Formats: sequence, structure tokens, C-alpha cells
Amino acid sequence: MTGLDAVDRQILTELSRDATQSAGALGRKLGMSQPAIWRRVRRLYDSGIIKGRRLDLDAEKLGFGVTVFLGVKLATKGRVSLEDFERAVTAIPEVQTVEHVLGMYDYRLRVTARDIADFERVLRRRVMTLPGVGDVEANVLLSEERRPGPL
Repeated sequence: MTGLDAVDRQILTELSRDATQSAGALGRKLGMSQPAIWRRVRRLYDSGIIKGRRLDLDAEKLGFGVTVFLGVKLATKGRVSLEDFERAVTAIPEVQTVEHVLGMYDYRLRVTARDIADFERVLRRRVMTLPGVGDVEANVLLSEERRPGPL
């Protein structure tokens, strides 16, 4: 898809607010027919602009009260491939996101844990034992004011 028009942008905005909306409900909001909206949404999926839908779960209500961002610097980039590290770190269930970044650290991880003791266990037994891990810096999330929204 080469470009998005105003209707495509409205559809993306509405779906980013609530991805469970039906094509009929979107059509009523935007003054279009259900089939026209459905074709546009399908085209947005087919072009890769919409990658999927996901649930927004409340981690605290599920028993995960601590979120920590880890900056990880690899100690042995030449001996351990980035793919080896990425494969190993994504296998840790407490690691929610793995971002390869440019700057002081090589990777930024978002880790959820039940509490600080649980986080320490994950850090010592799982993260620090990964291939090539050198320096690690932790930042505990205190609050999250803005959730990701439409671009």
C-alpha cells in the first residue's frame, strides 16, 4: 500500500482505541457501509500496516506487581552472536519485550515479576546466565502515564 487516505487513518485511530469493534460499528461511526469498511480493514491487514490484535492485560491484577527495564551490554560480541542472545532471552517468560538498541547498552528488556524477590530470582538465575551478558542496569517502573497509541 503506497499511501493512506483520511478514512484509512480514521479506521486505524478507531481500531487502536478498541480493536474489537466490528466493521459494522466502524461503518456507523465513519458514515460508511460495513462491506466498505471490511474491505479497507482487510487491505490494511494484507499490506502489513495492521499486524494483529492483542489483549491489554492488567499485570498487577494477574499477580505481577513489578516491572523493570534492564539495559544489557554484551561483554563478548565477537564470541556470542546477537541471534544466540536474542534466542536465549526471548525464551524467558518474564521478559516481555526485547529491543536491540543503539547507545550505552546493546539491549533493552522489559521484565515483569511478582515482586522484587521474584525479579531478583529472574535476574540472577536467568538473565545474568545468558550467553555474552556483561553489564546490566535495572530501572524499576514506578508508574506508566501514557500507553502506546496510534502513530
